[in-house]
Amino acid sequence: MIKTGKPPKRQIILEEAAKLFKDKGYGGTSMRDIAGQVGMEAASMYNHIKSKDEILDSICFRISDVYIAHLQEVEQLPLTFGEKVRALIRLHIQLMVEDGPAVSVANHDWKYLPSARLAEFTVARRQYEKGFAALIAEGIAAGEFTAVNPTVALFTILSAVRWVELWFQPGRSLSAQELEDHIITMLLNGLEKK
Repeated sequence: MIKTGKPPKRQIILEEAAKLFKDKGYGGTSMRDIAGQVGMEAASMYNHIKSKDEILDSICFRISDVYIAHLQEVEQLPLTFGEKVRALIRLHIQLMVEDGPAVSVANHDWKYLPSARLAEFTVARRQYEKGFAALIAEGIAAGEFTAVNPTVALFTILSAVRWVELWFQPGRSLSAQELEDHIITMLLNGLEKK
């Protein structure tokens, strides 16, 4: 079989649905909207996807799986806690730059998951948050970070990078690398000159 280089239809549907969910919200997007975006009849789309709920589930859990894999990878690296936190922030930003619509859906539309899956997703989010906060707490205990509440530090970091998925587009005055560098400088060194 000759490969055409095109992504599978299911992947295209998920990518285009993420863009629509980001722009119109999960509730404001219909299966007909998604089919139109992909260039298919709505009925044909059901050969690849069962429902809008399945699309949301696939997007949200793929993103949470990536975040958790990043955390587990960084935890194992032989780095200082400061370097680990920097690495996690960079990975967080890179995912937003590379897959902004899906990250936006996972950040904003996860609450529309069916109840059983919503509970699982909430557990996954907490696992990531708890692991990230533990790195901060260990950095504080090791004397690498200022003694602040690790949970406050965690949510300040996560909130401070969340806007990237809404703002960043290739061609802006900053490259993705410069964006990462500026955010890390702000978050870990502050605005005031020492």
